[in-house]
Amino acid sequence: MSLAADKAYSNRPCRNYLRQRGIRHTIPEKTDSRAARLRKDSRGGRPPGFDEERYKKRNTVERAINGSSSTGPWLPTRYDKRGYVFLGTATAASVVIWLRT
Repeated sequence: MSLAADKAYSNRPCRNYLRQRGIRHTIPEKTDSRAARLRKDSRGGRPPGFDEERYKKRNTVERAINGSSSTGPWLPTRYDKRGYVFLGTATAASVVIWLRT
C-alpha cells in the first residue's frame, strides 16, 4: 500500500503515522520545513525520501478526476457514504473519460 499526498501532509506526525502503519508515502517537503532543517545543520536530520516519478503520476490522476467534473453530476463526491457507491461511480466516470479519449 502506498500514498501520494500534497505538501500539506508533509509534517512529522503524518509521516510518523504512515511509517508506523507500514505505508509507503510520496510527500514533497515544504520549502519552509526544508529551510528550517538546513538551518539546524547536522541536527536537522536528513531529508525525507521523495520519488518525483510517483508524484507526477499522482498529479496526472488528480487532474483527470478534477477535469472530469464536466462529465456529469454523478461523479463521486465526499458525500458518498458507502465504499461500493464511491467505487461504482468512480469506475463509471473512468469509463466515460476513457471512451471520450
